[in-house]
Amino acid sequence: MQLSVLEQTKNRLKFELKGEDHSFCNVLKKELWSDKATDISGYYVEHSLVSQPVFTVQTKSGDPKKVVLDAVDRLKTWTKDMKDLAKSL
Repeated sequence: MQLSVLEQTKNRLKFELKGEDHSFCNVLKKELWSDKATDISGYYVEHSLVSQPVFTVQTKSGDPKKVVLDAVDRLKTWTKDMKDLAKSL
């Protein structure tokens, strides 16, 4: 996965996720919506065969980059917990 920042302002971050598809993007979008600081979270893929997902995150207050990083950390924890649970089966 490669991330390219397309736009960054005080409360808005727009970035492209190269090498990802709807699977990861939907999980990240949902996790971002669970954060109270998030005002807008969404992504689009212009064409599924030749385009990369472009994410937009806007916050009510605070740094959108930090909100994205926090969401990724929560997803990492959740994934580790699921992996541990599966091993215990």
